[in-house]
Amino acid sequence: VEEEEEEEEHDDASIIRGLSDVSGSDAGADSSDEDESDDDDDVAAGRHAPILATKLPSSKDEKSVRDRLERVKKAKKANKTAEVPAVLYVGRLPHGFYEKELRSYFSQFGEVTRLRLSRNKRTGAAKHYAFIEFADKDVATIVQETMDNYLIEGHLLQVRQVPKEKVHPKLWVGANRAYRKIPTDRRERVRREKTKTAEEQAATTERKLIKRQESKRSKLKSMGIDYEFQGYT
Repeated sequence: VEEEEEEEEHDDASIIRGLSDVSGSDAGADSSDEDESDDDDDVAAGRHAPILATKLPSSKDEKSVRDRLERVKKAKKANKTAEVPAVLYVGRLPHGFYEKELRSYFSQFGEVTRLRLSRNKRTGAAKHYAFIEFADKDVATIVQETMDNYLIEGHLLQVRQVPKEKVHPKLWVGANRAYRKIPTDRRERVRREKTKTAEEQAATTERKLIKRQESKRSKLKSMGIDYEFQGYT
């Protein structure tokens, strides 16, 4: 489980870095676990209440957006053009804008075939960015142009198209699933039962020996015994 999550995070980070105009601070925060304490605070503060997203954006002329979508639909039908899927990166998502809300909102533009919200592997809290695949690239283009820098709950969304060559199959591990947090005891059990390599076993033994000798040094010092021994290094 942990290996899959680490690979997903690595893939996410490389994709985000490759997107044009995505700010460095955003990409760094989105692709790492350095905000774990913030995630814990969010959970404690009850900031995971769902956001009701039911309408297309009105600040960018809702009618104009609907007209563009309708023209694309008619053109596809008239020319019998096959749909080509496309993937969008959506960043700076607000609290409460999770899998269910994302699918409900973006499905208003067109068919959403796959969706994955990135979550913190330890706490399960959302990392505030997602990857959304639309069945039709033309629809995805309209979404990108419409939703980029759109204000939702005080957050200016950041929306970019992900080049086809950057869409690795592992990007969709866990996509289209209802989020279910893995119990901490189960995750710990999997970690402990994982077969270790000879190098890992040696490193574990070394850590234990060093910890034991530090305990002895501390005990001798507390007893007022001034004795120095070489110990392990």
